[in-house]
Amino acid sequence: MESRVGTGFDVHQLTEGRPLILGGVEIPFEKGLLGHSDADVLVHALMDALLGAAALGDIGGHFPDTDPAYKGVSSMKLLEKVKKLIDEEFYGISNVDITVMAQRPKIKSYINDMRKNIARTLEIEESRVNIKGTTTEKLGFVGREEGIAAQAVCLLYR
Repeated sequence: MESRVGTGFDVHQLTEGRPLILGGVEIPFEKGLLGHSDADVLVHALMDALLGAAALGDIGGHFPDTDPAYKGVSSMKLLEKVKKLIDEEFYGISNVDITVMAQRPKIKSYINDMRKNIARTLEIEESRVNIKGTTTEKLGFVGREEGIAAQAVCLLYR
């Protein structure tokens, strides 16, 4: 059996006037993430990890922010498209592990819903999806609440 590891990293700026979407869940907060799509930084990092493991490039190549078709699109819809690309290459998803870096808001109470969304979209068991949140102890752009970052790793097999 062939196994392949992929990593993904993404950052989006926090701004007023936008909803905060993480893992397909809208989180009540005074700011949201700035981006061409819904700016779901968690899902963006995950998509890059999946695409990387399959040697299929990155989300910018598949869903460019210059394409009006992706303006305001749900990142969960894009994750569905990435899942189809992975399926076309005959890969299965062993597991995914995602870390969200945000000073605020705390995401702990939303993680189960995020895991359900991702597992359903990737057609894998929830036990194969791990999500955790961390702060940067008030250091850097995350600590100053200027943005949120996410890092993801996945293991594919065939």
